Amino acid sequence: MKRIFTISGLMLLFLFSIDAAFAQNVTVKGKVTDATTGESLIGVSVQVKGTTTGTQTDVNGTFTINATGTATLTFAYIGYAPQAVLVGSQTTINVALKAQANELAQVVVVGYGTQRKLDVTGSVATVKGAEISKQASTNALSGLQGKVAGVQVTNGGSPGASPSITIRGLGTVYGNVSPLYVVDGVWYSDISFLNPQDIESVSILKDASSTAIYGIRAANGVILIGTKRGVKGKPVINYNGYAGWQSVTNQVKMANATEYATAINELYTSNNQSPLIFSNPSSYGKGTDWYGLVLRDAFVTSHQVSLSGGTDKYTYNYSFGYLDQDGIAKTNNYQRFNVKLSNDFKPTKALKFGYTANGLLGKSKDVNGSIFHQLFGAAPTLPVRYADGNYGDPNDYHTGDGNNYNPQATLDFTNQRSKNLRFTYNGYGEVNFLKNFKFRTSFGGDIGQAESRGYTPIYQATLAQKSLVSNLDVNHTETRNWIWENTLTYDVKIKDHKITALLGYSAQNNRDKQLDAHAQGVPYASSGNQHNSFPDTAKVTYYATPGSQVHTRALSQFARANYSFKDKYLLNASIRRDGASQFYGDHTFGYFPSVGAGWVITNEGFMKDQKLFSNLKLRGSWGKVGNSVVPINPSIQVVSSDPYLTAIFGNPQTAYPGASINSLVPPTIVWEKAVATDFGLEGGFLDNRLTFEADYYNRETQDAIFAIPIAGSLGTNNSSLIGNQASIRNRGTEFLISWKDQATKDFSYSISANLGINNNKVLSVLSGANPIYDGGAGIANGALATRTVVGEPIGEFYGYKVTGIFQTPAEVAASKQTSAQPGDFIYQDTNKDGILDSRDRVVLGSPLPKYNYGINTSFTYKSFDLALDFQGVADVSVYNANIAYRFGNENFTKDFYDHRWHGAGTSNTYPSVNVGSTANAAPNSFYVESGAYFRMRNAQLGYTLPSILSKKWGLSKIRLYANAQNALNFFGYKGFTPEVGGSVGSMGIDASVYPLYATYNFGVNVTF
Repeated sequence: MKRIFTISGLMLLFLFSIDAAFAQNVTVKGKVTDATTGESLIGVSVQVKGTTTGTQTDVNGTFTINATGTATLTFAYIGYAPQAVLVGSQTTINVALKAQANELAQVVVVGYGTQRKLDVTGSVATVKGAEISKQASTNALSGLQGKVAGVQVTNGGSPGASPSITIRGLGTVYGNVSPLYVVDGVWYSDISFLNPQDIESVSILKDASSTAIYGIRAANGVILIGTKRGVKGKPVINYNGYAGWQSVTNQVKMANATEYATAINELYTSNNQSPLIFSNPSSYGKGTDWYGLVLRDAFVTSHQVSLSGGTDKYTYNYSFGYLDQDGIAKTNNYQRFNVKLSNDFKPTKALKFGYTANGLLGKSKDVNGSIFHQLFGAAPTLPVRYADGNYGDPNDYHTGDGNNYNPQATLDFTNQRSKNLRFTYNGYGEVNFLKNFKFRTSFGGDIGQAESRGYTPIYQATLAQKSLVSNLDVNHTETRNWIWENTLTYDVKIKDHKITALLGYSAQNNRDKQLDAHAQGVPYASSGNQHNSFPDTAKVTYYATPGSQVHTRALSQFARANYSFKDKYLLNASIRRDGASQFYGDHTFGYFPSVGAGWVITNEGFMKDQKLFSNLKLRGSWGKVGNSVVPINPSIQVVSSDPYLTAIFGNPQTAYPGASINSLVPPTIVWEKAVATDFGLEGGFLDNRLTFEADYYNRETQDAIFAIPIAGSLGTNNSSLIGNQASIRNRGTEFLISWKDQATKDFSYSISANLGINNNKVLSVLSGANPIYDGGAGIANGALATRTVVGEPIGEFYGYKVTGIFQTPAEVAASKQTSAQPGDFIYQDTNKDGILDSRDRVVLGSPLPKYNYGINTSFTYKSFDLALDFQGVADVSVYNANIAYRFGNENFTKDFYDHRWHGAGTSNTYPSVNVGSTANAAPNSFYVESGAYFRMRNAQLGYTLPSILSKKWGLSKIRLYANAQNALNFFGYKGFTPEVGGSVGSMGIDASVYPLYATYNFGVNVTF
């Protein structure tokens, strides 16, 4: 018996010893990787289950944590299935996480927080920062092109230019058409200050349920951008840089000197002018290729260095970026310097605070805005310079005023430089209390100063290109904006019920100031034109800029509630009350409600045993949003005095100046509002390797601000009345389908395609059927090429329909166009009244694309990676104003020269060289071409060096890559590019826009 007790005691002592050993804290290290690709996962949450002890993996996927042997470590990461591991006697734990089979469990960023994708009842698209940074785009927004259904991105060719973005169609004419950008919680009108390499993620909120929480600025959609933050771990330095060149694609070929001389002689003959300018056209040969002289392969380089790391108490992320981009026109250049600083501090479990600051310095050497029109029209018979070194003078060749310029002289004597300084900031604080509550306050702002200075010296290059006095023109703009927001969040789960409620309060202040000035008699400075102030001897004129002196304030309260029952039935509701200083009286405040609902069908019991769907969710939403960025104070009556209003009376005669009302305005104007509904279905097959989303939306802009025509007898200078007098509808569907697969151990790939279909229509205007005409850029005699009218899209092209070309005088005599001549357009008598006049004009097309689509692919094989992105638009038109943008003897394109009418039977589609005449230059179907295109938006091939080699050099990772952007383009448009932007009403009119280009570069990404 004694022996039995002795053995029992020894066993208990042994067990107690083991328990004591396991109860002691040990240091556990390890690495977390992707189970499929083997790549390190950064920022994985590693938690000791049941405690507050936790950490995150660093940039190499490694972690260190203290835990007892009896503890269980949980590993959680967005998009991956969680995993739990018992520590036991292990001091090294390596974990391979598998991609989350149910994508509905992923977390997406929404207004003022995050939600599981399962809980989202609206239309929200997410693009990772890595997808944007893989492109050669100098602006982050360009990287969105072709990535998201329903989002149209229109790029410009000028260095440093920001693209324009339209989400789900155009819903305004006089208001701001751009979406709201929210970067780290702060509101912005543009994000040109951001380096694409600093972006962590982008969320595009497209429907009213998602955007209504932003109230007065959400009518055109909302784009949420989160920048990179620090991650706990040792300091990590990352460098990403590339260098390459940009080349014009699809360059327009112009007629050479012999062809030009031939054409001008034909023009003189057509107009019964004599003598002919060119007695022997063939003697001029090919002449001067002006495009070849001025356009170039432009150098571009970009470099970014970041430093990140941190501890349990604080993290940091600092970065510096530099961009140097030459324009494709010689002398044009843009430089950008970016600095980003961010810190997050967590002194206690319940308290967290931090800040983000961005600095931008942008400098550019600009080109004359008319240079591309000059290159198009310049006479190839004109030499750049004569043998004595003087500029070739068009007057020596008697080619008239239309092309009385030497583009090289324009380039040489253009001295304009622009500078942009910008500082954006945001500081925040969060405190968690009473278990389920979190209070957050943030204050951020935007301080900017932009200035352009153009200097013209005393010079004489040609008879027409000269200046007898030196001039200095200055444009100076200052921006001072701030926003203060406070939110209280309540988050609780009670059995099968999950509730998240949000209350918020916001205050904003926005101020813009502008100064325009002109000075004569300014001496040449060493920097060319960058005087810090006007010299005392200069004659300075300051221009009034009332529309640019803007000061607005807003005060807002908002609330939102999300409810989920058993992860099957979802409900979301929000409301925002906004007050804005640009309105007054009963219209000062607006209310913007929304509601959304969802049904996760695959979580129903009757779907339990089915094998077809990995997930399936049906959702719907309704909401109202606003657009407060409308013309400021349009209700103030403006009166002006002009010389032609002067009356002369008496003897001796005395002049009495008169005045006139500029325009009539309504007593008050309110913000535009958009009411929208959205229905969506999303799901996945085959363990979510195949996923899809489909949406139908209907958005109606109410109280849209229009300028309707009024009778000239009312005595105003402006023949229109501005007010809330229209409604506009955008209706469409969107589709997204994706396939992801790990084909073998070494090979994985993904393919996704998206399509957006939009129909834009003006539903009603206070003036009824009276149209609004616009779009006169590059059109002869002030003719207008677009109109906006009830029942049609905004800014559609409108003009005469060409049915052929007059071949003989007899055809002209027998027609309704008796003033025409052979070689002129034959216009259709649309209304069959026997008279050809403006009532015969018809709709010629729309600059608003009906179809936007993109195809995005990625492939990984061992250490190689390849990304191919394609993008295009269809059912859209472009107005090629360049052809008839003529004032004399401008050049012709080779296409026009080869196909022109130059005698009976030579052409029944192209007119004669007299295309610039009043009748032929009138807006008509000949100038409207298809704007559809398909392009390889981006192609990038990368290779990651073996880790053994990089570690040998003391580096964590080295990746080399080659990139090509817009290298392949397919379209039928006869200009440089059919991707033509413009303001509302003039959209899609190509009057010598800055050409787009392809970019080729080579780069390296190094992690230290």
